Amino acid sequence: MTGVDERESRWRIHGMSVEGYRHRRQGLPCQDACAYTVSSSVAVLAVADGAGSRPRSEEGSRLAVELAAEQFARRAAAATDCHPGEAVHELLEDAFHDVSKMFLDATGADAADFATTLTVVVLAPGWLGHLTVGDGFVVLRAGTEDGERQFHLLPQAMAASEYSNETVFLTSPDAARWVHTDCVSDDGVDGVLLSTDGLVQAALNRSGGGALSPNTSFVDAVFRSLDTVTDNTHEGLATLLRSDRLTALNADDKTLLRAVLKARP
Repeated sequence: MTGVDERESRWRIHGMSVEGYRHRRQGLPCQDACAYTVSSSVAVLAVADGAGSRPRSEEGSRLAVELAAEQFARRAAAATDCHPGEAVHELLEDAFHDVSKMFLDATGADAADFATTLTVVVLAPGWLGHLTVGDGFVVLRAGTEDGERQFHLLPQAMAASEYSNETVFLTSPDAARWVHTDCVSDDGVDGVLLSTDGLVQAALNRSGGGALSPNTSFVDAVFRSLDTVTDNTHEGLATLLRSDRLTALNADDKTLLRAVLKARP
């Protein structure tokens, strides 16, 4: 996890990646990674899921989130006059191009061995930017209805074709074609959750028609556990992600990175 002094930010940020049961049993390292960076005006959060079939995907996921935290923050900090809309989409696409080029330059001819997904959120004054390639997902906490907190799943990146559920990676040919970007302008957003696909079954519900939506009980508990930081916040998240309940739903590595607005003094 990378980061800057979080005291500078309006956002309280916390998260981690843990190895799944399958990797623990085989003595293999976690192939997920997460990172963030913050300043007084911008926060960038990134998660990545290394391809289990590739020999260096653990390194690939770490490299991807580190580059994303750095390059998306650099682009956002330089765009001081960026307003919600097409300019944000262009900023996200430019930052992704920077990350892709640096990733491929660093991994060279063996880039496919480092294959990884990538999901990024940029929190800037007046807007939230979201970019994803692969099967990561983002849930926002924003607004209330009848006194109940409301949660919103941002659209996910497309599969390689409408007939395939094959995951697209940062190193996939023509990866930029499958990148999905969003721009959200909503002052009610006070929580953001990013995850890899190891938490899909816990964090999301699937309707009979296949549409996904947030599992309110799970995401609400995850956000509320960060609204007030305690001495066991880190330990509590680790225990949750390694719990038998979540392992029974999915044996893959798991990553959860969340940000909540700090209470105003």
